[in-house]
Amino acid sequence: MSTSQSIQGLIKWSQRGEWRGNFEAALERHVGPACRGAGIGLEELAEIIGDHWMSTLWGCAFEDLVSAGRAERNVADDYLKRRGWKESAGTRAYIEALRRSSMSLYEVSDIVGGVSFLARDLVRGGDPVQVFERSATQSLTQWDRIAARVVTVLGRTQITGSVLPFSHQLAEEALASIERVRKKAHAEAEKLARSLGRNVDDSAFGLVTGVDEVLAGAAFMFSNLWLDDVLRRALNPSLPQMQNTDGEPLEFISVHFPLVSKSNPPAIRAALDDLQPLRKESDVFWNWVEEKALRRKSAKGQAGDSQTFGTTMDDGAIVLGNVELTAKAVTLSVNSEARAARGRALLEPVLAGLVRAPLVERQTVEQMMALSRDRSNAQDALRLPPDEERRIIHQTLTDHYRRTLDEPIPSLGNQSPRKAAKTGKGREKVIALLKLLENHSLQQGRDDPVGSYDFTWIWKELGLGDERR
Repeated sequence: MSTSQSIQGLIKWSQRGEWRGNFEAALERHVGPACRGAGIGLEELAEIIGDHWMSTLWGCAFEDLVSAGRAERNVADDYLKRRGWKESAGTRAYIEALRRSSMSLYEVSDIVGGVSFLARDLVRGGDPVQVFERSATQSLTQWDRIAARVVTVLGRTQITGSVLPFSHQLAEEALASIERVRKKAHAEAEKLARSLGRNVDDSAFGLVTGVDEVLAGAAFMFSNLWLDDVLRRALNPSLPQMQNTDGEPLEFISVHFPLVSKSNPPAIRAALDDLQPLRKESDVFWNWVEEKALRRKSAKGQAGDSQTFGTTMDDGAIVLGNVELTAKAVTLSVNSEARAARGRALLEPVLAGLVRAPLVERQTVEQMMALSRDRSNAQDALRLPPDEERRIIHQTLTDHYRRTLDEPIPSLGNQSPRKAAKTGKGREKVIALLKLLENHSLQQGRDDPVGSYDFTWIWKELGLGDERR
């Protein structure tokens, strides 16, 4: 018997006149602020997020009602006292466990489909616990983060019926919010203690400012954070802000310098060879680089949902663009308006008399993605067999990640993963980065070549194999 079926009696009891107002107040706390922020009414919510997620939020409010008021009479106590004799021992034990529960944020790992997974409490800390669950394991992936209630019923650890998936970024926002609430509660307790002439270290005040106490009243915060994020994306769909390593908005720009009628390719090659920022790859291709020692930090104050794209040489030098010589033109290719201006200032003085006034071609990220989709559709009939495609993609990913281990990463303080993993704080950042990469990969699905890539070797390569749990 499923949990939703086994507690139907309690659910019906919560809708009785005596408790209905309490439930409606709980539902308002869980969805009201996010709905008002999005400018929609509660009656519109199901149509926007779907019946499944509406039911999940309803369940979050119901479970909050069941666990509310630790020292007060509540709906679960009332139901068990007056109707508990009708329920099985398992159902009574489940309701009692739910009564004592708190929603928290968990990191998922070691998933055994249809059986169990490990859940590490990101708020309370401690070792991961094994959670026995059938249906949820079919949709969870390694390093997912979920807001849920973990309870132990008759010796078996499980999750309750309402689970909200959190992105890594949203999970960090939730953790920061909980910490702010905890600090504020502690400060208020200290203020009250002093006003009463009490010792600020009095254990009685500590009991109301601990993490468990904050979580006991924070279930609605998880619902609102999750719903606000969902509504924002549903009502205002957009690509994340994309930027290059200089923090500049991403835009693909090609500056074509047509050759003069009596072109002189040897003179052009010589002029380009003499430019120190250009590294020659062939007689017709140069990388425009910024040496590692001259590297500037990415611009501060970028949006939290921004993504940074960049390419580096084997020695860590940043590739700012490319220069190519063809039979008809010299073409500068860059990924921002600012780099196009810098590139023109670099090239125009040395190419004077050898080329004509430039023609500029621009392509936005959206246009590039649309072109990529068109090309992909046109090439579907020419695709390799799945096993061969998977092998090639896996090898490409391995080559890429192997180079990345020794390249500076902005999120690691411009240290390479290999170097950062040698310090305590660096290890924490590298572990977080690996979990994020692996989680994003697995979300593509096991049937996708990217989704089936095995990251185990990277953890071992960095000496972090024991931390992969």
